Amino acid sequence: MWLIGLPSVRQVNEPFSLLLPVYAGDWAPHVAQAFRSTVTDQTRRPAEVVIVQDGRIAAPLASTLERLESTSPVPVSRLRLHHNVGLAQALQCGLSTCSHDIVARMDADDISLPHRFEVQLPVIEAGADLVGAGMVEVAEDGTDAGALRIHPTSASDIAAAARMRSPFNHPTVVYRRTAVLEAGGYRDLPLLEDYWLFTRMISAGSRMANVAEPLVLYRVDAGAYHRRGGVRLLRSEVRLQGHLRREGFTTRAEWLRNLTVRGGYRLVPVPIRRGLYRRAFTTSAAGVALAPTGSAQTPAATSQEECR
Repeated sequence: MWLIGLPSVRQVNEPFSLLLPVYAGDWAPHVAQAFRSTVTDQTRRPAEVVIVQDGRIAAPLASTLERLESTSPVPVSRLRLHHNVGLAQALQCGLSTCSHDIVARMDADDISLPHRFEVQLPVIEAGADLVGAGMVEVAEDGTDAGALRIHPTSASDIAAAARMRSPFNHPTVVYRRTAVLEAGGYRDLPLLEDYWLFTRMISAGSRMANVAEPLVLYRVDAGAYHRRGGVRLLRSEVRLQGHLRREGFTTRAEWLRNLTVRGGYRLVPVPIRRGLYRRAFTTSAAGVALAPTGSAQTPAATSQEECR
């Protein structure tokens, strides 16, 4: 890894923000477990939590968020968006609210292992602009480990892999906000906004790394692989590949390959899609210990009006 040999010049731990988007489709008990696993149960806690409420939510979820805010061991800010704007815009608005340059991502239905930030933050403090981690697929109840998703760990391998697929597990990443914004931030591209951001960060010279160790448990429900396909995602795929080609990130041959392989993947039946993905990008998670997690085209400028 490029980090080997870097001097440890920062002796004091840097404060960081946790960015957690929620919307009406999130289930309150999962949100509570995601919050506690990433805040209360962490051996190295964030200095603040920024919850982006993406549109109106039902009373049970609102009550859960209020309870989490009132009992949190660290300050919590909730950014309430009047209407649902989608993940890319919600994250962009959240970034503008975070107080610290280091920002950790978390999804509202996943589980962080207790030592996640103790492992990832030193990589950022040593000079990385973004660090991801391995991730284990688990059942909806947070048990029964299935597939293990591990991406390349070295900067060169990450850049090479990005020509074909996303080189990071988005729910695991920790990054410097300045590097994200310098690359244009999150831009609207349904279900692929993270991949597009990562390619632009690589092109901008951001220093990237992955920790192979699985640090997040990723819930996979019955519809998980269904959502990886369909006409809507195919449209996003075609848009993404067009962006990558115009931006010079991929060659014409890579563009044609990706349209054929990745586009075709969006259209095959779900059982075939699930099998292809697992054979290509995952390994068995058998034997992986699931640690206890407590109680359960232009730069993306964001106006203040859009974040209300």
